[in-house]
Amino acid sequence: MGTCMQLNKIIGALALMGLAGAAAAQETVVKIGVSGPLSGAQAFAGKDNENGVRLAVEELNAKPITVGGKKVKFELMSEDDQADPKAGVGAAQKLVDSGVKYIVGPYNSGVTIPASRVYNDGGALVATVASNPKITEQGYKGLFRVNASDTQLGSKMALYAAKELKLKTVAVIDDRTAFGQGVAEEFKKQAKVSGLNVVGHEFTTDKAADFTSILTNLKAKKVEAIFLGGYAPQGAPMARQMKQLGLNAKLLGGDTICSAEMGKLGGDAVGDNVLCAQGGAILDKAAAGPAFKDRYKKRFNQDPDVYAASFYDGMMMYADAMKKANTIEAAKVGEEIAKGSYKGVAGTYAFDDKGNMKSSPVTIFTFKGGQPLPLTSY
Repeated sequence: MGTCMQLNKIIGALALMGLAGAAAAQETVVKIGVSGPLSGAQAFAGKDNENGVRLAVEELNAKPITVGGKKVKFELMSEDDQADPKAGVGAAQKLVDSGVKYIVGPYNSGVTIPASRVYNDGGALVATVASNPKITEQGYKGLFRVNASDTQLGSKMALYAAKELKLKTVAVIDDRTAFGQGVAEEFKKQAKVSGLNVVGHEFTTDKAADFTSILTNLKAKKVEAIFLGGYAPQGAPMARQMKQLGLNAKLLGGDTICSAEMGKLGGDAVGDNVLCAQGGAILDKAAAGPAFKDRYKKRFNQDPDVYAASFYDGMMMYADAMKKANTIEAAKVGEEIAKGSYKGVAGTYAFDDKGNMKSSPVTIFTFKGGQPLPLTSY
């Protein structure tokens, strides 16, 4: 009798193992790679972006999608590219070598330009917010820009300065990164077309902290605004030093200074004197915006920053295309994204033949109480 019971138990256990094996066979694991600055001065942005993807992955895993008759489980793999081109190429190689076919990021244009070749050679798809126009001129079929380009960010800021702020005399400072240089040139180009007088173009780096000599030079030229092609860790001390020097000019910039970090580092030197252009519509006015902000805050105990919603959308866009194509094969999913359209939180993602968004609104922000405050979208 005892032997019989033991036998039944063994048979039962084997049957359960078989069922578990069958369940595992019904699940497909898809690795999602995130590349961004997770350390250093720009870590606030990198972690915010990563959190956007993490939230999407957790929501998708809680209610799994089915592709090719199997439930899909997403696994997040993050690499710190340190906002550095060389580290970014290393991060890209590591992700590709790990079999990752879906990348959300990188954040920086200077990283994205060289890293995108590695991803392309590895057959991976890339959804990036990096804005330098050169990124989508490389001819990579699997690369999609889920944000406005420098052309839109820089030119819309120049249009706003001319038409709304009615400025006449401006100057440009760029940090010589691929992003800073690109967005500054686009601002300058549109500024001249709009009748603004560009009286200076100064240069710095993305590691600098003292801008006194540059600012003193521009103060002598009686500039009404300075456009910074650079990031918040430089923008905030620049705003402080402008105040200390009595340089009563607006500080303008692209999406990289549209961040709470700008207010945090700049203190009372950052207010309505700072304006910036960011890709996407005003989140609070977007249909799914407030609900996304609530879910993000509940999960991470902080408000989403500049591109959390875009990174979230990039992940959700991949999942949506997998469902539509009924495959997890990257090339076919890429074809689906290229021909289709996905309505996300921060915008509707439909792309031209280069991988740029067909329509990407730009929002102009200022600052109030240390936080970016949206003024208008166009």
